[in-house]
This record gives sequence, structure tokens and C-alpha cells, in this order.
Amino acid sequence: MLSNVELDGLFRNAERGKGVARDQLFAALYSELHRIARRELSRQSPQAATLSATTLLHEVYAELAGRPDVVFPDRSRFMAYVSRAMRGFIIDRVRQRQSQKRGGEFHFTQLNTAISDSVAAAPELQKLSDALDELAQKDAALAEVVDLKFFCGLTLGEIAVLRNVSERTLQRDWEKARLLLFDFLKSLE
Repeated sequence: MLSNVELDGLFRNAERGKGVARDQLFAALYSELHRIARRELSRQSPQAATLSATTLLHEVYAELAGRPDVVFPDRSRFMAYVSRAMRGFIIDRVRQRQSQKRGGEFHFTQLNTAISDSVAAAPELQKLSDALDELAQKDAALAEVVDLKFFCGLTLGEIAVLRNVSERTLQRDWEKARLLLFDFLKSLE
């Protein structure tokens, strides 16, 4: 396990465009990322789980490796990027499972936030994804908070530490993001 100083050094090197540092960064955070991927996939119904946490994580790594223009100045942005990549991959997988060509159904279980209470099928998941994209256009920082809480499963306290803000400030950001997402979801109906 690397110390925070060593991780900060990897982030600085990765930001300067050093591909080796990006690989080392991913390797250093692999166990934490694997835990997040496992948790996200455990939310699926067991009979429909055709994707392993390792596969999900390696797909995210492949996307990361293929995008040398993406930089991560800190752990928060790195985790937010990885969580968005996981979300995108899971959504794409849901779309594939729902398509007529492939047949079958892919059941997603409810997630532990008020935003996700109605997320059960591909159309609702697509609406959530569209709403998150719209939120990211309006306020990227709020979208990052949602990604870190909703898809990485971090607590508000952990996110506050990552973003170097007070927990109360983050609580206000979370409430604002939830309200905006609710409005975006309503406009998509």
C-alpha cells in the first residue's frame, strides 16, 4: 500500500502525461477499485450477473489506457472518472442485454439513494444517465459528487476529505445535486 505522499507523486506524474505513472496509479488503487466494482455488480440480480468485477475493472482500465489526454490532478477526480467509466460500461451492458438481438432481461436492483428508487430497467437507467450528463454540463462538480457517492459508494465524509471541503458543504452540494437530478429526470418524462 502506497502512502499518501507516494500517491500524490503518482498523480503529479500521471498529470504530466507519464503513462507509466498512470499504470502505477491504477495498480496502487486496484484493490479499492475492485471492491467498488464488486459492490456495484452485487446490486444486480444474481441470475443476470454475467459480468465479473475483474472484467468491469479491466474494461475501465482499457478505456483509461486508451485516453492519454485525460489527466487526474488528485484522487477525487481519478475516482470520479473511474466511477463514470464503470457506470457507462454497466449501462452499455444493460442496453445490450435488453436489445431484441440478444433477448433476455437484465434486472438491476435498487441502489441505496433516493435518486435511484425508481431505477429498475434499461429505460430508467438511460434516463438517469442522461440526467447525470445534463447535470455534468450544468455543474461538473455536482456531477462528480453524485458519481462518487452513487457509483463509487463513498460516504459524504469520505468525499469531503477527497475534495478538501467540510462535510456540511458537501451535504449541501449533495442535496443540490439530488434536486437538480430530480428536475432533469422530470423534464425527461
